Amino acid sequence: MKPLISIVVPSLNEEKYIETTLKTLRNQDFKGKFEIIVVDGMSKDNTVKIAKKYADKVIVLKKRGIGAARNAGAKAANAKILLFVDADTIPLYNALTEVSKKFQKKNIVGTGFPVVALSPHFKDFIIYWMYNIFMKTSIKYGNSQIPGICCAYRKDVFEKIGGFDENIETWEDYDLSSRIGKNGKTVFLENTLVFTSPRRFEKWGRIKAIFMYLGFHLKYLLTGKGPSVKIYKPIR
Repeated sequence: MKPLISIVVPSLNEEKYIETTLKTLRNQDFKGKFEIIVVDGMSKDNTVKIAKKYADKVIVLKKRGIGAARNAGAKAANAKILLFVDADTIPLYNALTEVSKKFQKKNIVGTGFPVVALSPHFKDFIIYWMYNIFMKTSIKYGNSQIPGICCAYRKDVFEKIGGFDENIETWEDYDLSSRIGKNGKTVFLENTLVFTSPRRFEKWGRIKAIFMYLGFHLKYLLTGKGPSVKIYKPIR
């Protein structure tokens, strides 16, 4: 029996976070069958060793880039629904159940999740609250801007549009959500959420990060390009 949902988790040196993420995915209340696929970019820490304890498949990919990793996971997936989850992101226990409910409607091609900072700081709560409003508004007005932190797509439509554009250095997640939204309806899930690490905000400083993200996204909306990887470096 094929799984209903394939969960793709890209990783690179994520030993600090990935075990909690995978444990949470294994302990969902979803009654259907699902699979977990970890695609690792040749980590130098214990990420792969940890992933093998929980994932159904672990793919080690020489080609770098999160778009390439997500595409490799999608290619290996057996389900009709693809759920992409970052390695530092923890879905609520009912995430898979809520995703499966939405995709029962044939016109639904994608979903975004409310995102909450895995942080005790009130400033982080406010930042992500505003971010969720932005995401929800973009979906409502037909130009979906759904982050790759946690998102789900119908596999046949994902393949139809060519998946993530591996030629884009950054903002490939927003590019995908915008393109896939033209092939059906995307929705914002109201009855679940995900917690994610605010490590980039902690590294850059919260005020600076807000203005940088605003600038990055304005550039993307005007030019179709996000920031360069030299500026938007991975935070570990």
